[in-house]
Formats: sequence, C-alpha cells, structure tokens
Amino acid sequence: MRYLSKNQIIIHFFILVFIFTIWSCSSKTDKISYDFITKFEKSNGLETATYDETIAFYESLAQTFSEVKIDSIGETDSGKPLHIVTLSADAVFNYSEIRKSKRVLLINNGIHPGESDGTDATMMLFRDIVEGNIDMPKSTVLVTIPIYNVGGSLNRNSTTRTNQNGPESYGFRGNARNFDLNRDFIKSDTKNARTFAQIFHLIQPDVFIDNHVSNGADYQYTLTHLFTQHNKLGGDLGDFLHTKMMPQLEEKLVQKAWDITPYVNVFNRTPDEGFSQFMDSPRYSTGYTTLWNTLGMMVETHMLKPYKQRVEGTYELMKSMIEITEDEGETISALRKDAVSNFINKKVYPIQWTIDTTKTTTLNFKGFEGTMIESNFTGAKRLKYDTNKPFTKPVDYKNYMTSILDIEIPEAYIIPQGWWNIIELLKLNNIEMSRFERDTILTVKSYKIKNYETRKQPYEGHYSHYNVALDVSEEKVTFFKGDYLINTNQNGFRYVIETLEPQAPDSFFSWNFFDTILQQKEGFSPYIWEDKAQQLLKANPKLQIDYNLKKTFDEDFANNWYAQLDWLHKQSENYEKAHLQYPIYSIK
Repeated sequence: MRYLSKNQIIIHFFILVFIFTIWSCSSKTDKISYDFITKFEKSNGLETATYDETIAFYESLAQTFSEVKIDSIGETDSGKPLHIVTLSADAVFNYSEIRKSKRVLLINNGIHPGESDGTDATMMLFRDIVEGNIDMPKSTVLVTIPIYNVGGSLNRNSTTRTNQNGPESYGFRGNARNFDLNRDFIKSDTKNARTFAQIFHLIQPDVFIDNHVSNGADYQYTLTHLFTQHNKLGGDLGDFLHTKMMPQLEEKLVQKAWDITPYVNVFNRTPDEGFSQFMDSPRYSTGYTTLWNTLGMMVETHMLKPYKQRVEGTYELMKSMIEITEDEGETISALRKDAVSNFINKKVYPIQWTIDTTKTTTLNFKGFEGTMIESNFTGAKRLKYDTNKPFTKPVDYKNYMTSILDIEIPEAYIIPQGWWNIIELLKLNNIEMSRFERDTILTVKSYKIKNYETRKQPYEGHYSHYNVALDVSEEKVTFFKGDYLINTNQNGFRYVIETLEPQAPDSFFSWNFFDTILQQKEGFSPYIWEDKAQQLLKANPKLQIDYNLKKTFDEDFANNWYAQLDWLHKQSENYEKAHLQYPIYSIK
C-alpha cells in the first residue's frame, strides 16, 4: 500500500476544498440565476408555458423559497402524476395543522389546457407573493394544481380553439383518453378524476377557483364569473356566497378597472335578451366541490379578448379572492362547519332544480349590438356583432333556482357488497361506512325502476339516463355479512345522496353504473308459457279481470300476442325479482 506524504495530503485537502467551493458557488449561482420570468411575460403575453416549463417553474420556486412546496400525487391517464403546489406563509404543509387556524384556497388550472389563462396567471401570482411584490396571505394557504389535464396539455397545437384569440399554441380539451375532465367528477372514469378526489379530501379547501375561457356571445367584458348556484349551495352559506362574496369580488375588480359580469350563458343569440345562470351539477368541478360545502367559482375569461389581457384579468381576480378569503375567513369557517347539520335538520333534500321564473336580477350589461343578417355563405340567417356599437343597458339575469324534486333524507343507505365499484368510489371520497357483522333482515325503502329514458348520443363515454320514475315500497330484505351501511349524518352526506338517489341528475344510476339491472336475465318460451299462463289466469280471477281490461282498453296490447304473454309472465312468480330492482336500499 502506498502512503501519501504530509505535503501531498495538504495539497489534496486544498484541492477538495477548492472543488467543493466551486460546486457550492455554482449551485447557489444556479438557484439565484433563475429569474422566475414566465414564458408568458418573455413573449409579451403571446405564449403560454408548456407542461414541462410549468412544473420546472414551480420546482425552482420551491427550491428557492421555503414558503413553497411542490408534491406529486397519484396518477393521470397520461402516465404522469398530478402535482400540487402549496404556498404557506409559515412554511407549514401539514393540512390537518393548517385547517386548525387557517383557510385553504385551491386553484385548479388546465382542466381544459387550451384555456391556459389561469396556468400563467397563477405562476406569476405565487412568484409575486413569495418575492414580496404583493402581500403574503396571513390566514389563507394557497394550493394550486398547476395543470390538471396533463395528457391534454402534452397534446399541443395551435388550431383547435377555433373561437379563441391566443395564445400561439396550447393543449387540447380532451385528456389522454379523450375525456372532458370537467364532466368526470362523479363518474370518475379517469385516473385524473380519482386523483383529484384524493387531493380534494387531503386539503379540504374552503374556497375553490377553477380557471377557464368562455365560448358563446360577444360583449365588452374580459372577465366573467360563474359561482356555484347559490340556492343549490343552500342555507346561510349560499346566502353568503350570493350577497357577500360575489358582490365583494365584483366591487374589488371594478375598483381595479376590471369590469366583470356573470358568465354569459347563451348560444348563437345576443345576451341583451337576458340569460340564466349556468347550473353546475356535480359532474362539474364546482358542482362536485359544493357537495362538501366548499365555496366554488369558475373564472371564464372572454375568448375574443387578447391573451395578455385575459391572463392579467385572471391574476387580478385571484388576488381579489385571496383578499376576500383573508377578510371573511372566520365567517367562512363558521358557515361551512354548520352547513351539514343545517341541511340534515331540514329533513328533506332537493335533488332536481329548475329556473325560478318569479325572481330575476337586473344587470347593467355592457355588450355589443348584434343582429341576424343573411349569410353570403350559407344563405341562412347568421348572427353578426358590431364591436363599433357598444351599449350599456339593463338585462334580466335569471340567477334563482327552485327545487322540483325533494327527497326525505334517510337515516342510512345499505349497499350489497357485490357492488364493489360503487363502494370503491364512496371510499375514494372519504365516505364513512360500516359493514354488517352477520346476516340481517331489515325493513327498508325499496325502489323499482318504473320508467326511464336514455340519451341517444354518447356523452363522455356513456349513454346516460334521465326522467327516471320509481315505484317505492317498504320491503323486508335480507342483507348479508359484509354488506355496507352508510349513515347520512356525516360530512359527505350530500355526495351520498346525490350519487345514490337514482333520480338525481348525476347519480350513479344516471351514469349507467346499474345498467345490469335493466336487462332481464331469465325469459320464457311462448309455446311452454302459454299453457302455464292460462293456468295462472284460472287460478287468479282478479288477474283475469285485469288482463281482460287491459286487452279492452289497450289496442296495441290486444293486437300483440307476445306482449300479452310477457305481461302475464311479469305478474307471475316466475318473473325475476332482480329485473329493474334498484339494488341500494334506504332506512328511514
């Protein structure tokens, strides 16, 4: 073995010190040299950051500032994870600890990656807060999903946003499996939606912002807001949203010279005739977050305004919502805490809504004159706006909804364990449940599907059901060891009701989760059943009378021999009990 001399050891030591110093300085220089100027800013508001550029920006921000943390969570259909970025003044990133004294505001970006305004605005917002250019929120922790639709963001192009004025290139609306993720929050066909649920229940936000770009009419505004429908949110929390949070946001933005109006919900007509509020059922992001009494809103910038202007407006809107959350934080916490018990105490729950035609709000709307002119191309009438003719005038805004179907809130639901796909989604959404420890016979409310209609066109991978009618009865049913009991007195009770009640518009039944019960599994051979049917009528005089009456007054039935045999089969003990029997039961 060769030993180094003392001088050689000293020389080696100084070489190592020199190398370490160079490496250390280089690392610090790399960190400091990241100027956090976004692609949007470098392009003078013409371009948006790619997925890789966005994630790299937040990773560098987290490396530089202790108040920022980036995590990857779960999976998406693209094969890449979702990220969440948290900005916490105290550098506390344990959400259980955060919720003890602060509010959480969640910002979702890139659900439709072509609508990238929020992606760029949020990058600048987080940077400006940690760099001290705007005030650090003291009682509000900010969390953002930088780009939710990762697969769509990677599918970059410059043409599919036909109506939109910039940026130069952007992602595609459909995700890696061509799902529109803003229709997937209940059915959860995508890994993205399942990971969103994981994130949502991890952080449990008090306020939620989903950033979008609108399609539809032309008007003067760059910004429109789409708050979750206040009647549907309900109670004191809904009143707060409608009478305090929304007016405060509008006032703050007007003071900043950013006029804003409710989302203009029209298609191929001018909004000066009036329009109604968009109803965000639970399939949509704000409809989903409402199920946990989160104050939700979508930002809808106007597609025809320059990209730079839209991003700057989104930035100012989010700043204003942070200010409101800071000022109203204690009120928000108290209202959300009481919301569940307030609903349950009412004993009934509305599951279907329509516009309340007896109430309207008058908007002092800033639009452009539009007329229907003859098209030189098609020869038909077409809508044409004249941006040289702006106007400001009163417009009726129908922003009140009324329930058209209420259900009595049950004490609990029972789900047989064979419906594991339903159980899986309930568990994903933190629904509390227990299991029967032994076989049990209970008197329960039972639903038989009396009638329903099915969409003729595919919609997000489904042919959904609607206009569901039920036959409701009380039955004694045997449940088995391992079946699930779900009490409604829990934080997730709205999710439970709106997914398990088959007449709810976004119920699991509506989304085809129970289609196997709609198909009859056992039938009959007419040449055998006809003899048995005659014996059935002889043994049951009342049935014979009902049969004769039906033949007398139903001409189609009288002229259809198979319909007659089928009707009689359905009156017999041979007819299977599972057909059209909704397999979930409730306890009063």
